[in-house]
Amino acid sequence: MKSAGAAKKGGTSPITDVLDYGEYVKTPGLNLLCTPGNDVESTTAMAGSGANIILFTTGLGTPTGNPITPVIKLSTNTKLAKKMPDIIDIDCGAIITGEKTIEQKGGEILDFIIEVASGKIKPKAVTLNQDDFIPWKRGVSL
Repeated sequence: MKSAGAAKKGGTSPITDVLDYGEYVKTPGLNLLCTPGNDVESTTAMAGSGANIILFTTGLGTPTGNPITPVIKLSTNTKLAKKMPDIIDIDCGAIITGEKTIEQKGGEILDFIIEVASGKIKPKAVTLNQDDFIPWKRGVSL
């Protein structure tokens, strides 16, 4: 997991496995992946573990993608989505403001994932050629 908060973002599904960095997913369900907090290192680990599509939640607007797996960027707030519309695919700020429920936004995200998986939509990271890949950076990773 990228951070302790990432576990909370996983929802209420039971955790079926905890994986080491780059360990391949073996168990269906919610798997937690141990990665450093660095955005590119964590998305690289997810792709290496077999993720077909990565949902990347961001509150600051990290412009990252992956050359192997499409990265869909979700903004945690509308201010960010408006500030960086060129890199944010889905604005989740309506949950915070109460305009949408988690279930409603989850349905929109699922529809978007299906469109990406079917090749009908390309996430912005793909169209921008954000092909970031760092298996492990030198020095300290947190």
